[in-house]
Amino acid sequence: MPTRIMGILNVTPDSFSDGGRHSDAEAAIAAGLAMRAAGADIIDVGGESTRPGAPPVPLEEELARTIPVVEGLARHGVPVSIDTMKAGVMKAALDAGAVMLNDVSALTADPESLAVAAAADVPVVLMHMPGTPQTMQALARYEDVLAEVLAHLAARIAACEAAGIARARLIADPGIGFGKGLEHNLALLRGLEAFHGLGVPFLLGASRKSLIPALAGPAPASDRLPGSLALALRGAEAGAAWVRVHDVAETAQALKVWQAIHA
Repeated sequence: MPTRIMGILNVTPDSFSDGGRHSDAEAAIAAGLAMRAAGADIIDVGGESTRPGAPPVPLEEELARTIPVVEGLARHGVPVSIDTMKAGVMKAALDAGAVMLNDVSALTADPESLAVAAAADVPVVLMHMPGTPQTMQALARYEDVLAEVLAHLAARIAACEAAGIARARLIADPGIGFGKGLEHNLALLRGLEAFHGLGVPFLLGASRKSLIPALAGPAPASDRLPGSLALALRGAEAGAAWVRVHDVAETAQALKVWQAIHA
């Protein structure tokens, strides 16, 4: 199956790349509609930044940021994913029309998340992250990062199945940039094909990440499109089910050309 596109819609004031751009609900809905028209298969709405060191957001504030946007996009028939670590936000977003859960903590941050996900008949993205956004970079220590990330995700898949979430609903995410240094990220990117061994589809989220300027020279987040496209195509090459990106139109064009060449 061709790699699908998850468009990133951060409704936060402090996300590393687009913080503050979509803090108004109507502007966020318009941005989501534009991404859908440009080729996004689903729009991933997030109301809490998970950049390194980002402070936690209270539940009520995250709900106020995200739910009007989820409702607005769903009302227009746009498939929506909710990017959250909070069970309360997951449930409210599902009630508002979200059709996927995306949790950077792999359903570990909130003790109620497993039950909420089990009760919902939607796909669930489980990402690898050591610790929390506040502590993850201090925990970027591995003997064999690929083996350790795979083992962690395999354990989370097993925990989800034990909680009543069918394996067929699960998607793995190696967590590029989350508690990893440059060499860790490169090892994961070089070994992406190994994620098929988990027995679930996998998602690659590397758009505009700091590994791009680390490899190619200084560039603000808004100027990392070429590197982001290279990473998305690496995901397609490895058979990623999804790539999570900021630049939807450009990624859609690149994937169509790549897929035609490799048809």
